[in-house]
Amino acid sequence: MSAQPKQQAFAESSQVDALRAADLSELLGHVNTSWDNERRNLSRQLHDSLGSSLTALTMHLSLLTQQMPQERPLLDRAAQMKQLLLNIIETNRQMQMKLWNDKLEFLGVNVALSELAAQFGEQHQIAVRCSLPEEELSCPRGHGVAMLRTLEEALSNIVAHARASEVDIIVDDNDEALMLTVKDNGIGLQDGPATQLSKHGLRAVRERVQYLGGSLVLAASQGSGTVLTVTLPKLAQ
Repeated sequence: MSAQPKQQAFAESSQVDALRAADLSELLGHVNTSWDNERRNLSRQLHDSLGSSLTALTMHLSLLTQQMPQERPLLDRAAQMKQLLLNIIETNRQMQMKLWNDKLEFLGVNVALSELAAQFGEQHQIAVRCSLPEEELSCPRGHGVAMLRTLEEALSNIVAHARASEVDIIVDDNDEALMLTVKDNGIGLQDGPATQLSKHGLRAVRERVQYLGGSLVLAASQGSGTVLTVTLPKLAQ
């Protein structure tokens, strides 16, 4: 085979590979969007159905407690039942939040990110500094979801691997792009960025970000620790 047919065959093969990659990216984007919508619907069902029923049960139990004989064994049992219901209500609330953070839609990206950061710091006793723009971020829902999922994955990895005592979360908003930076002071990348980015959690986040036209970079921080940076281009609202 002469050089020209070889070059043509190579070009055709490259074009097929590029089309397949674009097709897979489109499919993954559709899967992410569908999964987000399903999680959102499940969260709202838990709130509207199970949450309302549990709240009603608590009210009925309080009314029943007032009207039953005020005997210590009965009162103790009623108190135990009420506490059990309150525990279930809290578990239901946490499940709703894990499925879908409604604050992202009703209160905005800033509130959703800052509250996630605060809860993480309190739960794991890690100092978290959160720097967000004063004005609410104006971006498509997909961008807000991508930033929230990125922060969730970054904080999860910090707990699992970093041994960090401090975390900085920085959001920059300019005319061209949104940028989320998560930096810790932990032990750093023990097996390199490529290995870390090959793990399913970060791969899923990276593919979500790339589908939106953005990029995800994982690198060693100066001194110690790790820096994860996600950049998302501004799109027409």
